Amino acid sequence: MGNKKLIIAKTEIKPGEVKEVDINIARLPSHTQIDTPIYISRSKEDGPVLALMAGMHGDEINGTEIVRRIIDSGLHHPLRGTVICIPIINVYGFLNFSRDVPDGKDVNRSFPGSKSGSLASRVAYHITHEVIPNIDYGIDFHTGGAMRTNYPQVRAMLSDAKNVELANAFEAPFTLDAPFRPNSLRKEASKKGKNIIVYEGGESLRFDHHAIDEGINGTLRLMKHLKMIDTAPASKEPNKVIWTSSWIRAKHAGLFQSLVVSGQLVTKGDWVGTITDPFGEFKEKVIAKETAYVIGLNNIPVVNAGDALMHLGMDNYCKLE
Repeated sequence: MGNKKLIIAKTEIKPGEVKEVDINIARLPSHTQIDTPIYISRSKEDGPVLALMAGMHGDEINGTEIVRRIIDSGLHHPLRGTVICIPIINVYGFLNFSRDVPDGKDVNRSFPGSKSGSLASRVAYHITHEVIPNIDYGIDFHTGGAMRTNYPQVRAMLSDAKNVELANAFEAPFTLDAPFRPNSLRKEASKKGKNIIVYEGGESLRFDHHAIDEGINGTLRLMKHLKMIDTAPASKEPNKVIWTSSWIRAKHAGLFQSLVVSGQLVTKGDWVGTITDPFGEFKEKVIAKETAYVIGLNNIPVVNAGDALMHLGMDNYCKLE
């Protein structure tokens, strides 16, 4: 970024400064103001600007905890460059244990947003205009939704060489080739020449310390790769690039019990779960139709026909099986 001015919410952050700024989004019917706190740490030495963003969906608290721990430990103070931390983008959803804002809209389907639009659109607008123009790279932290756990994974458009570089540096257990979602933060940032990767780990409304640790350590590895810091923990699991994935879905309604754990490699034909009738009238085996890794797993015991039970991902090793 060099000596270029860094201004967020009309506040200038100069080289060597650490500041907290608040972006005012709107106010509740009670007249309570809703602000999005942003923590900026700028080194005196030149370097890239990295945004660490979480809480796009208010119930996905693992990402918020990742960014909180990074701030609490002082890991957001780079030797070179600038780190912008936003622990909670969607304050409304966070307060209401909800993925969305009160009007039912998804912030991550509302970019680039509107200053006078819906609540979701207003949140997206401020991120689009106050944060994205100032950054070079970003990590958008998420977790599995609807009581599904995601094994720690990075999602990125792997047709872009810079995304591949960032994902390789993060070195999560899994890297998924993921197309842009319409009106998402990642897509909007790409239009402006910024590279953002998504980290997914754990389950909504539940701390997953393995996913949190992987998120922190992966962030530090990426910062080291960008020469923002000098040391970072080595990865404990080999990175596997997932090129294709599919869901195992329930054939019948009933009670689902998994026989495998998230992250496990299953072989085609394996018995991976059971669906039973609550009245003891039937018991059905759930069989893996391919050799793949369990990258997502349903934790809801009561399922309906067609519900997603297991997300299976295949790398080149699986394709050779």
